[in-house]
Amino acid sequence: MTAPPQSAPNAHRTRPERLDTLPFTRRHGRLLTGSGIGWALDAMDVGLISFIMAALAQQWALTQTELGWLGSIGFVGMALGASLGGLLADKIGRRSVFALTLLVYGLATGASALAGGLAVLLVLRFIVGLGLGAELPVASTLVSEFAPSRIRGRVVVILEAFWAVGWLLAALVAYFIVPLSDNGWRWAFAIGLVPALYAIYVRRGLPESVRFLEAKGRHAEAERVVREFEAAAGVPAPPTQVPGQTPGADRQVTGPDQPSHAAYEGPVGEAEATRAARLADLFGPVLRRRTVALWLTWFGVNFAYYGAFIWIPSLLYADGFTLVRSFQFTLIITLAQLPGYALSALLIEVWGRRATLAAFLAASAVSAVLFGQAQSATMLLVTGCALSMANLGAWGALYAVTPEAYPTQVRATGAGSAAAFGRIASIIAPLLVPVLFRGGGLGLVFAVLGAAFLLAMVAALFLPEMAGEELTE
Repeated sequence: MTAPPQSAPNAHRTRPERLDTLPFTRRHGRLLTGSGIGWALDAMDVGLISFIMAALAQQWALTQTELGWLGSIGFVGMALGASLGGLLADKIGRRSVFALTLLVYGLATGASALAGGLAVLLVLRFIVGLGLGAELPVASTLVSEFAPSRIRGRVVVILEAFWAVGWLLAALVAYFIVPLSDNGWRWAFAIGLVPALYAIYVRRGLPESVRFLEAKGRHAEAERVVREFEAAAGVPAPPTQVPGQTPGADRQVTGPDQPSHAAYEGPVGEAEATRAARLADLFGPVLRRRTVALWLTWFGVNFAYYGAFIWIPSLLYADGFTLVRSFQFTLIITLAQLPGYALSALLIEVWGRRATLAAFLAASAVSAVLFGQAQSATMLLVTGCALSMANLGAWGALYAVTPEAYPTQVRATGAGSAAAFGRIASIIAPLLVPVLFRGGGLGLVFAVLGAAFLLAMVAALFLPEMAGEELTE
């Protein structure tokens, strides 16, 4: 007698649960790499302006105030872009917004190569910021929603590590191209057209979030994407389902310090597929504490990071280094970002998100103060590398914990709003740094930046710990 057929192991699991239990495959790798390249191109654009500021200070005879606005105006756009990008991603999809943001900032960066004066360049940098600000939280949300739960934090840290690759590319372009001629900075901006071309691949080559598709009632598409990932892992798919039905859909997925989906039910009779994510949800009784903690963490990290790294080439130049020498030092300091990400990726699934983030922020605070007190070129390099390593390790952990703090319906909105609030700090810091530098030199500048790291560290201690937990639906 023939034995009855065995049901597939995933037959009674929801689609997100089926994704969470898969091994990491080449399909995950393509998603991570595809999103990471977009992330690196984003970092390259932000990094380029820090080097171009130093060149334009010399060529256009810009004041420190004008340089401060050139460094800050992009973050004004990023603040607006991060908020709008998150809202759009919860309405029209993560992949679509990701591709759109690449197109916007790629075209605006390329157009910056033709700028004939500061006013035009400021306008273009604002438009660049709109695209950049929207892209980062959307990309991290997309990757987080596909990564297996047991390694989700590590995968998002690896995504964030592409930032170091992009900043390193910016440093290499600045070191080898910008000093070659008076038009070197224009050629550097022209290279920034690459993201616009890459947007075509993103729109066609990356999958849409399964959780987003289900939230919008697009169950057939969601099922097709899950089956593609299961096929890549060699895992048999469950029997064909009736479109719109998800096994176990009546079950709520919750974890420690994690609200149930019932907390997000809208007005009676409102269809889940069309319900808009509301910013008010982020400050409801369930999410208020984590939202405040996230916003303060993002504020402190943005203030310290951009206050330091947007200005380091210019500050070194103002402190007596040649333009090429300041670029060389910044290039070496940038290289230290890579081991910072590697260590963060290792620790985040061992120590957990909260402890890893707090530890790297504490190390960043100490390194910042020591950098400001350095009295020799050697100590500048050593403490600068320590700051770079600790700071970017913290960024990796922050991007891992942010999308985990919210349920699917408001995940991109929550991540985007936290990033948007952080961008306020990245607007203020580049404007404040020259004032602090005139008042007390590098010592005062980096003492204030160290205090910002401490603020972020304290706030991080109030974030939820989601290591190994399933994302809230």
